Amino acid sequence: MSSCNGNCASCGSTDCGDRKKESLLAKLNPKSTVKKVIAVVSGKGGVGKSTVTSMLAVAMARKGKRVGVLDADITGPSAPTAFGVTECQGASEDGLYPALSRGGIQVMSINLLLDDPASPVVWRGPVIAGAVKQFWTDVIWEDVDYLFVDMPPGTGDVPLTVFQSLPIDGIVIVTSPQDLVSMIVTKAVKMAQMMHIPVLGFVENYAYLRCPDCGKKIQVFGKSHLDEVAENYNLPILARLPIDPAVAEAYDNGLMETVDTAAVNGVIAAIEGAK
Repeated sequence: MSSCNGNCASCGSTDCGDRKKESLLAKLNPKSTVKKVIAVVSGKGGVGKSTVTSMLAVAMARKGKRVGVLDADITGPSAPTAFGVTECQGASEDGLYPALSRGGIQVMSINLLLDDPASPVVWRGPVIAGAVKQFWTDVIWEDVDYLFVDMPPGTGDVPLTVFQSLPIDGIVIVTSPQDLVSMIVTKAVKMAQMMHIPVLGFVENYAYLRCPDCGKKIQVFGKSHLDEVAENYNLPILARLPIDPAVAEAYDNGLMETVDTAAVNGVIAAIEGAK
């Protein structure tokens, strides 16, 4: 009871005293079909989490899977930019249909609902968390094999709401090789453990810059400290991604579906192997 997070759906305990076990999971829209939900998280901002999310979505779609991206970063949404979409497909009495990318990836983001995508979302935490939940309950996800949830950084209201309300099958933690990484990553891992959500592994973004002349790997942010954290928690490092201006340019121009995703093949294998 002392470690109870209130989400009975993810808890295997049978010793709940007189309290009746209840699930906080939100009901999926009756018209939706979603087989697996993978959350992509980070302990801090600026590590390229949204870029990694879009790469994973593209890589999975190339394997012939039907893919969706739920942009849960309400105050910093960027999924529509990555996939070059500007509006939802429409709505009916059953719910809202997400935007559809050129390659058939379904995308839902608050920016698709704003009159001006540049307008800031100045909402309090509970309202933001409620909006994310509605992306699950009110949006019609059509025959999705893998739904990737692009989470906001940190361990606040939205991550808590997602972990409690959505049936998360696993999370991928994105980080960068900086001095504070061990503390920040540890917070993300511990939150997942508290919520009984399996951590599939780590993706280290901005791991190096490859010299265009000699091909040498340059560690721009210094020596990585992720190996020690991964060893401490017995979790794998699934990918180390370089600083690649071509990927950044593709993201900014809505062309993420054109990038080479071979670097995240190890992450895709872990996701497909998740039970």
